[in-house]
Amino acid sequence: MEKTFSSFVDSYIDTQVGVSDHFLSIALSGHLKDNLLLLFADKLMHNAGTGNENLVALDKQVRGDSIYWLDRKHNDIYENAFFDLMDGFIEYLNRTCYTGITGYEFHYTLYEKGAFYKKHLDQFQNNGSRAYSMIMYLNTDWVQADGGELCIHHSDHLQHISPMNGKSVFFKSTDLEHEVLVTAKQRMSITGWLKVG
Repeated sequence: MEKTFSSFVDSYIDTQVGVSDHFLSIALSGHLKDNLLLLFADKLMHNAGTGNENLVALDKQVRGDSIYWLDRKHNDIYENAFFDLMDGFIEYLNRTCYTGITGYEFHYTLYEKGAFYKKHLDQFQNNGSRAYSMIMYLNTDWVQADGGELCIHHSDHLQHISPMNGKSVFFKSTDLEHEVLVTAKQRMSITGWLKVG
């Protein structure tokens, strides 16, 4: 995995946005997608909000996804395999880049057809612990006409990233505003943050 971690970090250093096509294995991404779809079918996913930790606003004109938090307490073999992968990545980041990451949080994310998330930063107003944002896509057979691109706002250009299965994205939470463009079909991912302090 070190070769994968290294190329992921190198692309982040080069462009402020790390992109990897193979951070999640095809098998693991498939199992996590199955988990997400089962949670959605069982109506266990909840509308996501915006704001801060203590005051969350639900507004589908700003953000239209549904989420469910991953947790080792679920004792799910595939979630735990994902956490093992993240533990290895964090150990690599702290050892090679001195990032000082001390924890993380991740949730399943599902956008239904027509949903989007307007431009924002991944940072609470009253809590600066989120250091790096990560998104890992779980969408098979995605084509350009399906929309749902991640649009990252750099100072001099826009970067569009298609949510293809297995593709993972990594960037600094405080630095880059971004948005999810309108999706033409269900769009699934695991989204979260590497935390400091």
